[in-house]
Amino acid sequence: MSQIVVMMGAPGAGKGTQARLLQERRGWPQISTGDMFREIAKAETPLAEDIRRVQSEGKLISDDLVIRVVHERTNREDCRHGYILDGFPRTTAQAAMLEKLAVEQGNKIAAIFVDVPFELLEKRTSGRMTCPVCGEIYNVYFKRPQKEGVCDKHLEAQLVKRADDVPEKIRTRLGEYENSTRPLLNYYKESKRLHRVDGTSELEAIYKEIEAFLADKSERSGSLSKQ
Repeated sequence: MSQIVVMMGAPGAGKGTQARLLQERRGWPQISTGDMFREIAKAETPLAEDIRRVQSEGKLISDDLVIRVVHERTNREDCRHGYILDGFPRTTAQAAMLEKLAVEQGNKIAAIFVDVPFELLEKRTSGRMTCPVCGEIYNVYFKRPQKEGVCDKHLEAQLVKRADDVPEKIRTRLGEYENSTRPLLNYYKESKRLHRVDGTSELEAIYKEIEAFLADKSERSGSLSKQ
């Protein structure tokens, strides 16, 4: 049975890095709601038209519309053996919709929470820079590129810094994250599908722990399906 991996963690926790490692080593696509909306915005489909209309009216995109986007993307061939969700679900209502989608696709859900203290998150976020080509994340405090301002893998690419990665905006985002995500953490914890990893550990140690958890969940699902 395939797995849907829900990656959770505050901005700067490192969930994106772990999602990319899973994608590289397991071959599962990393699916970001932001990337999906940017892709669909360029398409000429009824779904894309609905999204453009909502955005043009300045309204928030409804949960129903978000799940339609997730449904369309995750039903593609590259998701057949599993996929990683980054940025979805954001609410318990969206989590309930994902449950229905998982049943429809014959998948099991596993949630990973990369936990990092808020004071460290501020430093990680304010110092980070990203490669616009491959998405590799660097940090002026913890992970400097070999050449200042340039990606190690793409020497033609100048690293970019998000405009809202400044202390006051970071604190606001972290506060909003805490308020909106806590119920979602409880949602997966109560169903025993949430695994917390210490996001202050070494990158490879975090990855190995995530791999072990997913392997265990997969084995349990396989055993239950044979009964």
